[in-house]
Amino acid sequence: MQIGRQELVQQIDQARWEWLLPHQKRDALIWVNGMLELAEVGERLAADDAASVQAWLASHMIAKPSPDQLDEWSRQPERMFAMLVVSPFVLIQETSDSE
Repeated sequence: MQIGRQELVQQIDQARWEWLLPHQKRDALIWVNGMLELAEVGERLAADDAASVQAWLASHMIAKPSPDQLDEWSRQPERMFAMLVVSPFVLIQETSDSE
């Protein structure tokens, strides 16, 4: 059963960085560039759309968080992210109202 984009949009939540740390520790976080829609990335990932995912990876539009990002976010544990669980991954996107 394929998950629809509208269903994924409804599952997007907000989370502070400190709440995402357990997911980082199990290497499950995927950072999504703000130019992409989180639900679209989740939909393509859930559908095993390897072509889209590979293109985003190659263009650095999605990636595992870099050491620099992790350092920056760790200094701001209250920083807010949009998040979407697409098991086994947690997609995150920095929000414009991050402190």
